[in-house]
Amino acid sequence: MKQLIFASADTNQNTFASLALRIPAGIIFAAHGAQKLFGWFGGYGIEGTGQWMASIGLTPGALMALLAGSAEFFGGIALLLGLFTRLTGVALAFTMLVAIFAVHFQNGLFMSNNGYEFGLALFAISVSVIFAGGGKASLDHLIAKKLA
Repeated sequence: MKQLIFASADTNQNTFASLALRIPAGIIFAAHGAQKLFGWFGGYGIEGTGQWMASIGLTPGALMALLAGSAEFFGGIALLLGLFTRLTGVALAFTMLVAIFAVHFQNGLFMSNNGYEFGLALFAISVSVIFAGGGKASLDHLIAKKLA
């Protein structure tokens, strides 16, 4: 079970490769979550985001804003730390699938038309960290070494 959650200390997952995905994605996710939860960085907070989510059919809007914002904010921080990376990747991949299909898919691929390309890229990163784990520069790696 620990190998499903933490990178094993004795496998080829002891690389720095996932760090290149975790850091930028963690920053992006945390910032987007902060917009939804706290209204930071020009966001609308739970109330404003919740009203918008309800207007597109994601109800109850405030709960959906709380769930999406929490997944993004706390998931982004977890990615930055490399903590529970695989579980975080699952939560973020699910969040991106909802965003893609509930908000962006009908607009086509390109961001210039509010399309799903950015959500798809974040989904791909999330799936990648599910398979790769946190890598050598992660708290998951340190925990796995202590558990070994």
